Amino acid sequence: MKNIFIFILIGLYLNISLLSASESVNLEQALEILKSQNLEIKNASTEIDVALQDAKIASGNHYGKLDIIQDIVKSDDAGNVFGFKLSSREADFGDFGAKEFMDNFLAGNPDYKTPPHDLNYPNSRKYFQSKLKYEIPLFTGFKISSYEDIMNSVTKIKKLEKSKVTNEKIYETRKSFYDMALLEDSIVNLNIILKNIDILENMTKEMIEVGYAKKIDLLEVEAKKGNVERLIAQMESNKELLYHYISFLLNQKVTSIQTPSLEITVPSIPNSAIISNNLDIQMANSGLAVKKSMIDAAQSSYYPMVGAFAEIATADDKFLGEASDHKSYTLGARVTWNLFNGGIDSANVEKSRLEYIKTKSQVELANSGIELQTQKIKTEIESFNNDIKSLKKELALADEIYKNYEARYKEKLSSMSDVIIKQSEQIQKILQLQETINKRNEKIFALEKLANGEK
Repeated sequence: MKNIFIFILIGLYLNISLLSASESVNLEQALEILKSQNLEIKNASTEIDVALQDAKIASGNHYGKLDIIQDIVKSDDAGNVFGFKLSSREADFGDFGAKEFMDNFLAGNPDYKTPPHDLNYPNSRKYFQSKLKYEIPLFTGFKISSYEDIMNSVTKIKKLEKSKVTNEKIYETRKSFYDMALLEDSIVNLNIILKNIDILENMTKEMIEVGYAKKIDLLEVEAKKGNVERLIAQMESNKELLYHYISFLLNQKVTSIQTPSLEITVPSIPNSAIISNNLDIQMANSGLAVKKSMIDAAQSSYYPMVGAFAEIATADDKFLGEASDHKSYTLGARVTWNLFNGGIDSANVEKSRLEYIKTKSQVELANSGIELQTQKIKTEIESFNNDIKSLKKELALADEIYKNYEARYKEKLSSMSDVIIKQSEQIQKILQLQETINKRNEKIFALEKLANGEK
């Protein structure tokens, strides 16, 4: 009974999976799935989490560290044993050989030069010291704050990198959807032409029967029909490949999508807005901030380092034995100031300054490059718009010419070769128009990608 129940659950799960896989996905749904399921976007999110932890590590240095130290020792070394007793507050005069001295003194033989045996050859002693120690940097020449700024800038860069990955995947998904729409539209147009060829084929067969056409005319029609069928088969294969690619982007099986309209409005985005929103520019500026903070970090070597510490401890020959009586405390501070190290500090500062200047030049170059790229894309879009207008007129003319030659063939005023040539020109114009629309759409998507997805 239990096995039957498990099989029922598996069957239900498979049915649900098949239903969800067969659902037609529109572009907006695909983009939502992309943002949550795409593996590259997930990896970019993990990179942000890593950078956030690095920023916490840098910030944590402000607060110092608190350690518990437990020493467990056994020794018969004279210095250790005497030190253990002092640390435990249990040292007595006998440790200095007082008994030996007094025995000799009472015997009338005071001896100041013979080493005391009890001090130099003590019995072994156990030592347990429990210590709580807190250390904190008071002033580091702004080194900690500089590294904190660096890690915050790195975190910002990682977030921008995720936005860039997301932007790129959105671009690829949108392009795939419009490529699919283009393929489907091309297949529809080619199927219309294929129907016309079927009509022409049947007409040619009828004309052969009554002696108005030749066998070679039918062969020409059949060859053209095979060529169109081959084009349609290629486009169907490309559709299948596109579905595989969309499934890869969304990290789940996609077998059906709702294709958008091929007509896309050209975004009216000022160049200044594109440059300010561009992710590469933002990343370059964040990288420049990192270089500036690295100069500050290098300059921290010129300042003194000030730290403080406090500790409380207890010691005994047993663990936590008489802890209250044997407790002690220590407070302290330390100032370290390097005055000379062979010019290494100044060299590091100069190196950081030069890297900052180099990065600043790269940022300026990036701004110019994005502006040039923007102008180039806008010019190409305008050129494609003009090409599309012209090609639509040329296609309309090719349609009319084909119909005219088809009618002339019926009246034996033109040959089948002429009809096939005009039909080839018609097909060529259809494919050329679709290719130009596709190139125009790619440039529009590229412009939106430059503007960080702004439309």
